[in-house]
Amino acid sequence: MRIAFLVAPEGVEQVELTEPWKAASDAGHEPVLVSTQPGKIQAFNHLDKADTFAVDEVVERTSAGSFGGLVLPGGVANPDFLRMDEKAVAFVKDFFDQGRPVAAICHAPWTLVEADVVRGRVLTSWPSLATDIRNAGGTWVDEQVKICDHGPNQLVTSRKPDDLKAFCDAFLHVFAGEPG
Repeated sequence: MRIAFLVAPEGVEQVELTEPWKAASDAGHEPVLVSTQPGKIQAFNHLDKADTFAVDEVVERTSAGSFGGLVLPGGVANPDFLRMDEKAVAFVKDFFDQGRPVAAICHAPWTLVEADVVRGRVLTSWPSLATDIRNAGGTWVDEQVKICDHGPNQLVTSRKPDDLKAFCDAFLHVFAGEPG
């Protein structure tokens, strides 16, 4: 399965990109780095610059239909940049409209809030997003990983980098089409 990893040109939390990417690749999937601009993205280790990664596809020249699923890594700045880009928000919303699975960790649900896809859903995130999720019509829970089937697709969410193993296991399970 081709899996889109959507990130902004800068601000993604590196480990929240590289660990799910490795898990997807090790499971035989094709991870594809999608961003709002061509070239390279700048990852961060919290607030410090980390590595750069080459962009495979630009969001305005691709579509949800060419992927089996979507992974949204976190980082504080990453989803904030994405939620301000109409094409990125539309790309995310299209996965929900097409019933394709989505996985989001840490601050990434901010982009889901902007896409107006959390209403009626149960999800987790970095704790500071709880009010935003509730205000957008979702139910926030403090759990290591949450799989929500109450919507047009399956949504996998986790709180933070410490949850990465559970997050990767859960999204690979869901993306394989196994019941939640």
